[in-house]
Amino acid sequence: MLKRWTAAALLPIALTGCGAQTVRVEPPEPDAATAEVCADLVADLPDTLLDAERAEVRPASDLTAAWGDPAIGLRCGVDRPAALKPDSLLHEIDGIPWLFEPEDAPTVFTAVGHEAYVELTVPQAYGAPAPALTAIGDLVSEHVPALPDGQL
Repeated sequence: MLKRWTAAALLPIALTGCGAQTVRVEPPEPDAATAEVCADLVADLPDTLLDAERAEVRPASDLTAAWGDPAIGLRCGVDRPAALKPDSLLHEIDGIPWLFEPEDAPTVFTAVGHEAYVELTVPQAYGAPAPALTAIGDLVSEHVPALPDGQL
């Protein structure tokens, strides 16, 4: 089953009396080895992405992150996307293959070809997602081991 963020899974929650934004991001449930790799990746994420400041996520998780309003969200260790097929159109950015969903107006981007799937949701309000995909892709390359050639 394709796991996508919906308005209920990724939405800003205002905190009374506090200027910080909190975003609900449903954490994935990967195996222990994947969770460890993902925790290292998430710990190294930038404080700013596409000029949006990092937000607090709820429930707290080492596998998720968010920035800005509308929220840019990241989940590491998600299930293999149902849309990922041997003939899927992938977009390679700085050596990282990304699956764009939906193809005609993508907002969900999943890094594939590594030991963990990393899902990045970028609302269309931010415009071209390439700078975010490059920044996150560099960290995927650094923290998540690549699979042998041809494996997705």
